[in-house]
Amino acid sequence: MADPLTPDQVRKVALLSRLELSDEQITQRAEQLDAVLGYIERLGELDLAGVEPMAHPLDVTNRFDEDEPRDGLPTSALMKMAPDAHEPFIKVPKVLGDGGGA
Repeated sequence: MADPLTPDQVRKVALLSRLELSDEQITQRAEQLDAVLGYIERLGELDLAGVEPMAHPLDVTNRFDEDEPRDGLPTSALMKMAPDAHEPFIKVPKVLGDGGGA
């Protein structure tokens, strides 16, 4: 089994996930993530010779509807739904760079 996750590794995952965690939560999440990673490691030990790969456990097919243009949402309705808007613009969180919020 791999080494347990360090608090710094959990903090990095939390930062990338945009989660604020207390030190106590960091410890809890480290234990939970270790359990998940341990389970994934166990799955890697299975003998899957002769097992056919599948994308979905059920026999389903994708729907491919025609791509037809249609009217978009009116700007006034969009402005009412946006948490921070200055018409005609909507403020969104920063997702590039250091990953910090808006």
